Amino acid sequence: MTYRDVQKAAERVAGQVRPVALAPVDPGTWGAAEGWLALEYLQHTGSFKARGAYNFISSHVAAGAMPDAGVVIASGGNAGLACAWAAARHSARATVFVPETAPAVKVERLRRLGADVRQVGTEYADALAASEKYAAETGALRSHAYDHPLIAAGAGTLMEEILAVRPDLDTVVVAVGGGGLFSGVAASALERGVGVVAVEPRGSRALNAALEADAVVDVPVDSVAADSLGARQVSSTALEWARKDGVRSVLVSDEAIVAARQALWDERRIAVEHAAATALAAITSGAHRPGPAEKVAVVLCGANTDPGDLVHGR
Repeated sequence: MTYRDVQKAAERVAGQVRPVALAPVDPGTWGAAEGWLALEYLQHTGSFKARGAYNFISSHVAAGAMPDAGVVIASGGNAGLACAWAAARHSARATVFVPETAPAVKVERLRRLGADVRQVGTEYADALAASEKYAAETGALRSHAYDHPLIAAGAGTLMEEILAVRPDLDTVVVAVGGGGLFSGVAASALERGVGVVAVEPRGSRALNAALEADAVVDVPVDSVAADSLGARQVSSTALEWARKDGVRSVLVSDEAIVAARQALWDERRIAVEHAAATALAAITSGAHRPGPAEKVAVVLCGANTDPGDLVHGR
């Protein structure tokens, strides 16, 4: 996956996805010269995943490579939602395998989008194995939650839009699960000399562990953000991009993630999922301390969450 792939994806998704909005943060709040929240949770289906899904499905439809069985994907929720949405846009069938632990709000939305939803196992890996068996039996096109060049390139279109508005940006802060969003964002950001802070929960650190081992490795998954950031392995593409100059990997605690999510609600009435709050937690916990002249954007990547535990916020 290259920067040119991101550029091609931007051409495909133009007019089909919602351009990302940037909300300024009060000067000095993060210790940075200027800061912005990239409100990607306002995207179709509630997360950045719509970008990659549309790029993936539109590419296959244009090439005449969409089978009668449609597309199949395993997902903790967000990628499945995006796949179902993009498939419907192209009048294609979508079968989505999710763990039994997937939030009920995501499962219900999948069904409303017309997907055939199948709940299997307790982790993403269980749903993935079941989806691969289904694809082998039916001939359905296999999509992936993050590990495909078209998916990652589509996600990178988010960064293209951010830089179109703020070409003077110094740093982008983004949460990492399996690495699709990170890979696409890094391809775009590093092309323009923008640094990338890759943020993971301590209990779900697939990229950080891969960098430590200098190879893709299995990691245990135990985090409040595991419904979205629960990949046992990061993609090889993500590891390749993470090795490049300008990328920094940091870890944050579940407590910091919960606090960042609550602060977004208390201070801005923004209700996001824990994965989105993970990126902000890098700033609020001090895992990344912006310099006084640094211009920083934090990606709020999704909001498919039950906001019931935020109602007691101030």
